[in-house]
Amino acid sequence: MRILIISDIHANLTALEAVLSDAGLIDAVWCLGDLVGYGPDPNECIARVRKLPNLVCIIGNHDSAVLDQIDPYSFNSEARQAIEWTKNTLTETSLAFLRSLPEKVDSRQLYTGLENHITLAHGSPRQPVWEYLLDLHNATQNFEHFDTAYCFVGHTHLPIIFHHLENNRSTRPLIPDPNTQILLSPRAIINPGSVGQPRDRDPRASYMLYDPYKETLEYHRVKYNIDKVQERMKHAGLPERHIKRLESGW
Repeated sequence: MRILIISDIHANLTALEAVLSDAGLIDAVWCLGDLVGYGPDPNECIARVRKLPNLVCIIGNHDSAVLDQIDPYSFNSEARQAIEWTKNTLTETSLAFLRSLPEKVDSRQLYTGLENHITLAHGSPRQPVWEYLLDLHNATQNFEHFDTAYCFVGHTHLPIIFHHLENNRSTRPLIPDPNTQILLSPRAIINPGSVGQPRDRDPRASYMLYDPYKETLEYHRVKYNIDKVQERMKHAGLPERHIKRLESGW
């Protein structure tokens, strides 16, 4: 079984299409939130994601912000500008889809016969929409907030795997190498990185492929036409900082 794990598309249709083409045949898609924000293609990305096979999608903080579920002043001024532009651009169909998204999903609701189940959240299992898992201390604390073998998260735009060591209650980070396969072992918090706006100094779109029965994980990066996305962002009047950061992946 091949499940495509994607997160933080951020209205970047060109990057999304590159990922879908590179991933090849897939059986299901788990999308970890932030379909919109920053980028120029919010309606197009939502429409494309909705057509993906056996989709499971959760809500991210930018998705919540355009629904007025989060105070836009919780964001910096440039992100807030992009949120306002997105709110004015989204169709009612797109807004209705975002409103339908849950904050957290447990694979026990979806599959039978798995030896080890999975939790899906955007930020963290403790605070699904908003918390950033950027350090070992917070990652270690979050293992108390889910009871499945694995938890997939997004939000930081940084691909990483946090392995929890039960014997000494510590956590070991692993930054995977692109185009590698990993045999997982419980327990772990896993971030596939960002499709539409990577921030690990690698501008290529980031995604993972997961087999829940074999418990194997593939981590991939794929190039896309950044210039075309930047042109659309400029045409839309989106913040210059968000336009420039695409080319360097920060």
